[in-house]
Parts: sequence; C-alpha cells; structure tokens
Amino acid sequence: MSHARRARLFVLAVLLLALALAIGAHAVANAVVRVSHTVLPEAEVPQIAIPATSAASMVLLDASSGTLLAAHNADERRPMASTTKIMTALVVLECADLDATVTVPPEAVGVEGSSIYLFRGEQITVRTLLYALMLSSANDAAAALALHTSGSISAFADRMNQKAAALGLTNTHFCNPHGLQDAAHYTTARDLAHLAAAALANPTFAEIVSTRRYSAPQNDTDAARLFLNHNRLLRTYEGAIGVKTGFTKSSGRCLVSAAERNGLRLVAVTLHDPNDWRDHAALLDWGFSQYVSFTAAPDTISLPVVGGTVGEVTLAPASTPTLTLPAAHGAVKCTVEAPRFLFAGVAKGTVVGRAIYYLGDEVLCEIPLLTETDAPTPPAPSLWERIKRFFAR
Repeated sequence: MSHARRARLFVLAVLLLALALAIGAHAVANAVVRVSHTVLPEAEVPQIAIPATSAASMVLLDASSGTLLAAHNADERRPMASTTKIMTALVVLECADLDATVTVPPEAVGVEGSSIYLFRGEQITVRTLLYALMLSSANDAAAALALHTSGSISAFADRMNQKAAALGLTNTHFCNPHGLQDAAHYTTARDLAHLAAAALANPTFAEIVSTRRYSAPQNDTDAARLFLNHNRLLRTYEGAIGVKTGFTKSSGRCLVSAAERNGLRLVAVTLHDPNDWRDHAALLDWGFSQYVSFTAAPDTISLPVVGGTVGEVTLAPASTPTLTLPAAHGAVKCTVEAPRFLFAGVAKGTVVGRAIYYLGDEVLCEIPLLTETDAPTPPAPSLWERIKRFFAR
C-alpha cells in the first residue's frame, strides 16, 4: 500500500472517530430528562358501603370517565317510560333548528298520557316543544317533534336507534319518542346512564333540563303555557343539574338524575323504584363522599433551542383530562419526560415530551407535550452573503 493511500485511510478513520464521538456527545447532552413530583398528596377518608335502594335496576356513573361507581342489575333490559325523551331531545337537537316553526299535525293531537294540549295547525317553535318535552314530559310535544324532524314516528325511532348504536348502547331499542309501552321498547340502567352523560355534554340540552320553569306564549291566543320541571331534585338537592323522570304501569317509577360538586359530575339511574327520590339523594351523597375529581394539568416548561432564530420554545400539554379518584387515595405523582434542549427546525405542535401521572405504580394517564410555537432554522445565506463572508475572513 502506498504512502498516499495510507494517509487517506488514516484521515478517513480520524473523521469517522470524530463523527462517532460527536454523535455520542450529542446523545449524552440531549438525553431525555425525567423529573417527578407529587401533585396530589395522600388522602384518608372513611369508606362507606353503597346505600341500598328499592330499585329493580340501579347505577351510579362518573360522567367524565364513564365508570360505574355503583350498580345493581345494570344490564337487565327494562321499560324506560318517559326517560325515553332524553334520546328524543338529543336527536332533535342534533338535526333541527331550535327557532324553526312547527305546524302541529293531527297525529300529534290528543296523544295518550301527559300533554300540553297542542291543537291541530298550531304554530309552535322547536325550542318551546323541547321545554314542554323535558319539563312537562309532554307526549304530544314528543310526537310533534318526531313528525317535524323525520316525517313519521317510525322514521324518528330509526334515528333514535342509530344514535343509540353510535353511542354504544347495545341493550337499548326505541319504538317511539315518548316512552309509551311497547314490548320492543327497552333499555338498561347502564345504557340510560351513558345516554344521559352524552346528552348533558350538549350545552342546550343541559340548559333545558336544569330549568325549573319555562313559559311561552300560546299561538293565536292571549294565553301563555307554563312548563314546570317534574324533577324534584332540582329544588331539593345541592348541585342537581337534571335530567328526567318517567312512569308507566309496566315500567314503574323511573328516574335519571345528575349532579355536580367540586368538578365531579355524577349520573344516577333507577328503574322501577318506588322510592326513587330518596334513593337518588342517597346514591349521589355516597358518590360525592367516596370520590373526588382531579384535573391532570402539567405545568408548561421551556426548552432552549440550538441553532435557531428563537432562543427557547414552550411545551404545553395536549390536553388536561379530568380524572376521578377514590376519596381515600395514595399520593399522585407526575413524571415529565423531555429533552434537555431542541435543535432548530421544530414545527409548532410537535410532540417532544410527555407527562405521566401515577397513583402508586398505576398509570392514570399520559399526556403528550407539544411545542407551542415554531422553532425555525435561520434562512440559508445567499450567494452574495457567502462571498462577502469569504472575503471578510
């Protein structure tokens, strides 16, 4: 081997070694850093047994996580009476204009059961009918809304069943918008609780079912209709926000209620329960005493940027989920994983780290950390700038 060839190989080896050392140094310098700290201290709360109820079926649901906190015969199919109207209202809200005028058809006049005594040809808004539906539990309002929205009761029931399938309600089937008895019209306490939680996520639905009284002028008359909410808990239970009562001879007393305290939203359902008001108050009291709400909200952090036009970039959590914990819980810790610095060329919204919340060894949630702004590289110098720099050396 010639002397010149050996020299070239030596230079190449030195360059490769320097490159390897540089890569290694970079990896060490920018290794992921893990920082842990306690965000919620341990809490000790006396544990209380789930209260007994008179219900054939019962559930207590944490609305934010969808977790059942208490249950009895949760998946037993039963008639639901006027709690049906939760789905009726939700479907109408998703496909009808609140300010649209409904001309009451003859099929919506004289419907069996509770009524606001609509008359044929009356002009009334969708909004007013929804308040009549959810406060006065008006069956004629349910029929008018269904016919206005879908043209027929059966077509509207199809829409209700499609929405039930979309929500994952596998033990629910609707035949009508009001809940009058039909052997093929049924739900379960579990499904009804999940339906109520989904409906409450609609701001207009939540506003309607939390309203105690509502009045509206009656078309072509000097009178006004007054709708009073049948939900007694709105007046007697602290934090109550809805949602619907129901009763037929075959279903017995049915009740779906919801309440909020300290960030915790609970939904209670009882089917065929002769003592439902007392049972719901007891279930909700138990839930609020045994569970707490905690928001996982990592602090924003800033990382230096190497080789860019900005000196640093802020990382922010992609979300701040609300978690439900037992009131008696161990310490909750948050571990943040992120690099020591960033190289320029990172776009806004890039995931560069994560925050992990632990309860003991259990992972409660993992939240991506995103760059809040761009960290661009400097623009490449023009040919003229490169020439000026060359002669300036």
